[in-house]
Amino acid sequence: MSGSGPEAAAEPDTAIRVLVADDQQVMREGLVALLGLVDGVRVVGSAGDGEAAVRAVDELSPDVVLMDLRMPVLDGAGATARIIAEHPGTAVIVLTTYADDESILGALRAGARGYLTKDAGRAEIAAAITAAAAGQSTFDATVSQRLVAALSDATVAQSRTARENPTAATPKPDGLTAREAEVLGLIGQGLNNAEIAGSLYISETTVKTHINNAFAKIGARNRADAVRYAYRHGLAQP
Repeated sequence: MSGSGPEAAAEPDTAIRVLVADDQQVMREGLVALLGLVDGVRVVGSAGDGEAAVRAVDELSPDVVLMDLRMPVLDGAGATARIIAEHPGTAVIVLTTYADDESILGALRAGARGYLTKDAGRAEIAAAITAAAAGQSTFDATVSQRLVAALSDATVAQSRTARENPTAATPKPDGLTAREAEVLGLIGQGLNNAEIAGSLYISETTVKTHINNAFAKIGARNRADAVRYAYRHGLAQP
C-alpha cells in the first residue's frame, strides 16, 4: 500500500567530488562559486598551497583536484606527484596561467590527467572534470599545440642524435638516460652549463637538473669526477 512502508532510501550522491587548490584567494573562491553552478559537481574543499592540498585530499578523498602550479610551501607539480602516489583514485587537472613547455611537461610527468589555462570557461572546466573522473585526459587548444610541437622537436632531436651518434640508443652505464650521458660527454669536453644548454637547445636549469641526476647516479662529487667518468665510459669525444 502506498505510503505504508518505511521511507525509501535516499538516492546515492553521484556528484563528482572536487577539491580546488589555488594560492590566490580571489581565484580560489571564484572557482568554488563557479563550480557550484555546475550540475553533477560538488566542491568538497579548497586549499591555498600544495601541502594543504595534499592534506585535504587525505581528509576528503575527492574524485578530482583542480590544481594551480605556482603555489607556496609545495608547488602544484610536487603536490600532484604526491597525490597520485598516495591516492591513485584521485585525478588531478592543472588549471594555471602558465602554458610553457617546462610547466606542461612537469605537470604531466607528475601525473596530471588534464591541463587547462585560466582562460578556460565554465563549460570547458566542467567537461575536463567529467573526463578526468572517467579516466580520460583533457588539454586545452594552447596546451595541445605545445605538446605537438614538443613531440615534433623531440622526434627531430632524436633523429639528429641517431645520425650524429649511432651509439646513443645503446644502454648507458649506471642507469643514465641518453640525455644525462650526453650532458656528461659535453662536460668531458670542457663545456660549461651555458655552452651545454646552447649545444642541446635546452635551458641552463634543465642542464643543471640533468647534471644533478647524473652525478647522483655515478657518484661524482664534482666536474673533475664527471670528466674522468665520461672518458672512462666512452661518453666524451677526445
